[in-house]
Amino acid sequence: MVIKTPEWVKDAVFYQIFPDRFSMGKPPQPHYNNHIKANNLESWHSQPTPQGYKGGNFWGIIDKLDYIKDLGINAIYFTPIFQSTCNHRYHTHDYYQVDPLLGGNYAFQEFLKQAHQREIKVVLDGVFNHVGRGFFFFNDILENGPFSAWLDWFKVEKWPVSAYDGSLPANYASWVGNRALPQFNHNNPQVREYIMQVAEYWLHQGIDGWRLDVPDQVKVEGFWQEFRERVKNINPEAYIVGEIWKPAEKWLDGTQFDGVMNYQFTEATLAFAGGDRILRQHVDIPPYYPYPPLNPRKYAQRIHHLLNLYDWEITLTQLNLLASHDTARLLTIAGGDIKTVEIATLLLFTFPGAPSIYYGDEVGLLGGLDPDSRRVFPPPQSWNQNLLKYHKNLIQLRHKYIALRRGNYQPLYADEHIYIFSRKYSEETIIVIINIDTQPRNITLNLCNFPIKINEKIFGDSTFIYEQIDGKENIVFNLLPRSGSLFI
Repeated sequence: MVIKTPEWVKDAVFYQIFPDRFSMGKPPQPHYNNHIKANNLESWHSQPTPQGYKGGNFWGIIDKLDYIKDLGINAIYFTPIFQSTCNHRYHTHDYYQVDPLLGGNYAFQEFLKQAHQREIKVVLDGVFNHVGRGFFFFNDILENGPFSAWLDWFKVEKWPVSAYDGSLPANYASWVGNRALPQFNHNNPQVREYIMQVAEYWLHQGIDGWRLDVPDQVKVEGFWQEFRERVKNINPEAYIVGEIWKPAEKWLDGTQFDGVMNYQFTEATLAFAGGDRILRQHVDIPPYYPYPPLNPRKYAQRIHHLLNLYDWEITLTQLNLLASHDTARLLTIAGGDIKTVEIATLLLFTFPGAPSIYYGDEVGLLGGLDPDSRRVFPPPQSWNQNLLKYHKNLIQLRHKYIALRRGNYQPLYADEHIYIFSRKYSEETIIVIINIDTQPRNITLNLCNFPIKINEKIFGDSTFIYEQIDGKENIVFNLLPRSGSLFI
């Protein structure tokens, strides 16, 4: 079987946005007077709470599109945007309506138009395993009990349904036993068709792909194969990426997803870049393990294993990330250590697959586990400008050099402190060197064992020289403490 994945994803740099917290804007006239305004929002800059709304919307995101474009982003992944009764919107009420707090369907269409004008792709979060209690078909069951016309859309175990009384068991199937999230009966052909039509509808509206929430919870045979077929029939270049935290061979056989959120890369890279600086209290709850520390040799082994799990076409369209709305913030995980963030970010932008930045990480936004990781995007006076410049430079290099996007990945050297690898595409070869030691390091490599001609440094502060020792030509790298550099 020849596996085909979207070409644009191989050249993409993603930006993940949690819509309630990114930016609040005002709609243009004449729509401003018709804009539905909330009257009980949390203060924008106060600490986020589990249930409070900040009021971010698509008008605010439109205002920030030039910033996003200037950063070098060409794809955005949104956490859920549909009508819901929670700030994260994983409790869907209506899959055909963008939440009114976000500006509704009109604001989203205006955003989509302006994003596409800037050549920015848009991927939405598809929460197709479960819904909120206010979802019409489940709400009909709450109102009419066993007389509901939509009874078989969910798995009711006993009457009367106990949707709100915490003193009683939730007597219907729900996500991880959470009564607020009734689980679809995916064996029902009507449910299956409904979900497929939702996916098709938003593709017809112009979105560029779906990120699928907890797709491993949908157990029905052939469900995701049909989903892929229907999506690709509308847009063969639509991106389908699943939220799978563990090795995902089962879903990446070419018949289901184009990639997954690559938490396997996340945990290895943080364990290598941060070592014992990783704060366990910020990583113990999500199901990934950026600990214990990895030295360069062990990191090389983990990366070798990871790169051999999937077909190369799939590897090139993995969604690689260092943090998300389900984890603590990168800088907080690293205990405030900027060098850990820099090394991990360099590895992110030089790894096969599409890199993804969680909004605000590029300017040093802090935050522990949910809800703290979902703080509002900070004002410019709070930005770490050096970290922002670091991100911009790496993004620019990734766009400039095809080897960093599509080139083969080859580990070249690893010891207790130094890791070297190459990305090669046709005649273009990029060399990446990482020193995780707190001391400067010099390394001499004989050109017989390092047969790659380096001409110049393109990123970082480390240096190199060629010299002859005992009649043999060598290359000597002088590496700064806890740093990374790129050479060509």
